[in-house]
Amino acid sequence: MSTTTPPVLPPMDATPDLPEDRPSPLARFGLHGKALEIANWVTVAVGIYLLITAVSVIGDGFKLATRGQAEELFAFASNPLIALMIGLLATALIQSSSTTTSITVGLVAGGLPMATAIPMLLGANIGTTLTSTLVSLGMMRDKASFRRAFSAASVHDFFNLLAVVIFLPLEIMFGVLERSSNFLAEQFAGSDGGALTLVFGGLGNAVTAVTDPLADTIGLIGKAIDHPWGGILLIIVGILLILGVINLIGKLLKVVMVGRARKILHTAIGRGPLSGIASGALVTVMVQSSSTTTSLMVPLAGSGTFTTRQIYPFTLGSNIGTTITALIAAFAFTGMDGQLALQAALVHLLFNTFATALIYGLPFLRELPVRGAELLARLGAENKMYVAVWVLGVFLALPAVLILLTVLL
Repeated sequence: MSTTTPPVLPPMDATPDLPEDRPSPLARFGLHGKALEIANWVTVAVGIYLLITAVSVIGDGFKLATRGQAEELFAFASNPLIALMIGLLATALIQSSSTTTSITVGLVAGGLPMATAIPMLLGANIGTTLTSTLVSLGMMRDKASFRRAFSAASVHDFFNLLAVVIFLPLEIMFGVLERSSNFLAEQFAGSDGGALTLVFGGLGNAVTAVTDPLADTIGLIGKAIDHPWGGILLIIVGILLILGVINLIGKLLKVVMVGRARKILHTAIGRGPLSGIASGALVTVMVQSSSTTTSLMVPLAGSGTFTTRQIYPFTLGSNIGTTITALIAAFAFTGMDGQLALQAALVHLLFNTFATALIYGLPFLRELPVRGAELLARLGAENKMYVAVWVLGVFLALPAVLILLTVLL
């Protein structure tokens, strides 16, 4: 009888390339010890407040700029392939799916059609995979390490691409995500909901009561400027604020949470795929960044500590965990706007949950991302041109092909 030997993990202080030893951005103000720890958490709380406020500003700005004609304005993106491309490119450029999804939540509350928003959210899932690939490039000098790291990174690419290939046609034909997200949004925020609506609505009202004064104050700037420039200015201010806030929150949470996150990952190894998925989701929620989760895992794969198959469930969990930011952003709105914003956030959550259940749950689908990643890593380790073609193909050529298809069809 053969037994599986669990992986031998390196000491906690020997894990490569972790960000936890980086000083807090607030340390420059002379804070240290308990005072610095308290300041970190207070700043995170303020950052979440500003995130919700910024999403509200984007929604108000979009309404002001479009004057109820958002559907006509986004007619060019009514083709789902174009909308998918927008989400992909936006996320690849700013390297944050949380930012893209938060902005989309605000736009939906401001009138962006759900049929356009859904492919954009799916595209964000593809765009965010570029981060793990870039992390793996740091090991290019050593062929064996790079092969392992790039395989662990690109399994994220292959899974998210496969998920979109499956679910985008299902959405176009049957509206799977729109229908299911609408049902759940009605239970939590609909006018005819029960106890869930009462609890969620009360919480939403409490949040907006705190954030609306600042959002309304910023909104006065837009109203003082001629249409549509006032609304456009508000959208730009909201986007810049979200970019800055998510970047700051990410840095602070890396300082205060990555050590705990690493312990969770170490504890979960060898406990099965469900434990890996749950741990990946929990770690990503803790640090508010799927990029941080991959930055924890990819170097460990490169060092030979974990295999691609062991990394795989954690990657799927990070996809689910990163949806928490959009759910937080949905609290920026109440009433019908709040229901639409929540529905958009739920689309992202449901897509990643459904994709994980379907693809990882079916053995013949489960193996495809791993096999694709391992094959690409072997080729890339021998010839770096394969890596360049993959990165440029997925994140530049693919959008170009989508544009071409929309022109021809």
